[in-house]
Amino acid sequence: MEGFYLVFGEGLSEEANRWAQALARALLKAPPQGLLEAVPAYGTLYLEYDPRRLSRRRLLRLLRLPEEEGLEERVVEVPLRYDGEDLPEVAARTGLALEEVKRRHQAPLYRVYALGFTPGFPFMAPVDEALRLPRRAHPRPRVPAHAVAMAGPQTGIYPLPSPGGWHLLGTALVAVYDPHREEPFLLRPGDRVRFREAEGPTPPEPEPLELLPQDPRLPAFRVEEPGLLDLVVDGGRFRVGHLGLARSGPLDPRSAGLANRLVGNPPGAPLLEVAYRGPVLTALRDLVVGLAGYGLVALLDGEEIGPGQSFLWPKGKTLSFRPRGRGVRVYLAVAGGLEVQSFLGSASPDLRGRVGRALRAGDVLGLGEDRPARPGMAFPQLSLPLPLSLRLLPGPQFTEEAWRAFLSGAFRVVRADRMGVELLGPEVPGGEGLSEATPLGGVQVPPSGRPLVLLADKGSLGGYAKPVRVHPEDLWLLGQVWPGAELKFTSGFNREQKHKMPIRLPWERVNPQRLR
Repeated sequence: MEGFYLVFGEGLSEEANRWAQALARALLKAPPQGLLEAVPAYGTLYLEYDPRRLSRRRLLRLLRLPEEEGLEERVVEVPLRYDGEDLPEVAARTGLALEEVKRRHQAPLYRVYALGFTPGFPFMAPVDEALRLPRRAHPRPRVPAHAVAMAGPQTGIYPLPSPGGWHLLGTALVAVYDPHREEPFLLRPGDRVRFREAEGPTPPEPEPLELLPQDPRLPAFRVEEPGLLDLVVDGGRFRVGHLGLARSGPLDPRSAGLANRLVGNPPGAPLLEVAYRGPVLTALRDLVVGLAGYGLVALLDGEEIGPGQSFLWPKGKTLSFRPRGRGVRVYLAVAGGLEVQSFLGSASPDLRGRVGRALRAGDVLGLGEDRPARPGMAFPQLSLPLPLSLRLLPGPQFTEEAWRAFLSGAFRVVRADRMGVELLGPEVPGGEGLSEATPLGGVQVPPSGRPLVLLADKGSLGGYAKPVRVHPEDLWLLGQVWPGAELKFTSGFNREQKHKMPIRLPWERVNPQRLR
């Protein structure tokens, strides 16, 4: 996994944004093999690719700006109730009366520059200069659904509850995203949006979109008791970052791949990710399963089975899990894979996007296909180092000061989930700017200096500085960390890896074709 940014312009340039969006649409319409993501933002386009299937040189040769598309520029009116908890603070800091803050926020006809961060979140600009305030020093852990907020020259609408560092002004009275609708996204890049003050009820949050078949063709096992977070995942959802959807997939892809290999499944076959404390499951037919990962062992009617092997799970027998050793996730693969439904190319859940859900008591999961397999395969697993050591590479906002801070001492894990790992340790200089794509493994540092390593369920766009990123080959380790764990960073950068930097390439240097 490698990536780079194409830069069409700086700041709030409508022309640069039009070209970034147009090139993204052209690439995603007929994506070359190996293209993982094409995520446009204000004046940039982030391209992520698999270098085993697509070289950077070939990708650059494929880049051609399309002719002007003549897309219809829609004007969408969004009713807004001004009840945000930051509204009084915004008025105080800007020196404006509350009514004047509301008037100035409603006055512009905003352009939707991008969708991202969470599914359907519209990044809109420009905010009146008199209202512009920097992001909060540290993001809130939870912003309510439909909240309308602003930061710097940007304003936006949080479609779903999520962390966020923008200033909350009010509540949108229409839902900008709902995965159950035929068209899930109310807004699209290039639209014009006008806010109108109104009163009315807050729209309901969308219910999760079900991905597990209600009546599986080949029932395999039943959930008697759920664990803390049991998810059916496949290889992940690719080339959807431009909509704000998460990559998802396994948080420890190395262990997930091993579990599938133990039972002869192809890479990316749907399997069960078990975190922290596992479920209690009953087999509805004889099954051959593979277990891989760390921190848990399986109990088959009380007999302990460690990770790194496949075994027979007879019909009627109960499988449960017990914490053991370091780590927090194991993967349970069933020969033939699990039967699931797909949303935009993947069966993996996007929990923030209300796509899929964790397992519940009474769920019955089925086989994708009835394929014979022999138990008894075993592969050695790598040991988890203690303390955990991760290699770093330069990030898109690289600074020597931040690089030295990360290498200067140990960090402690404050929070660890599928979105990211928050760290506490040596003070790291951070910052903010216009929102742009966030690389998987990028280490986001807000002005508060508390780093957050971005993982599979991260937001696709963000505006905090990302001075470093974790080496792609070490990301699987972050799927096994726990609150209180100690991390140390080392340099993973040398001359041979210089091409792996997420560098910023001005479009004029990449392609002599001039902007029309």
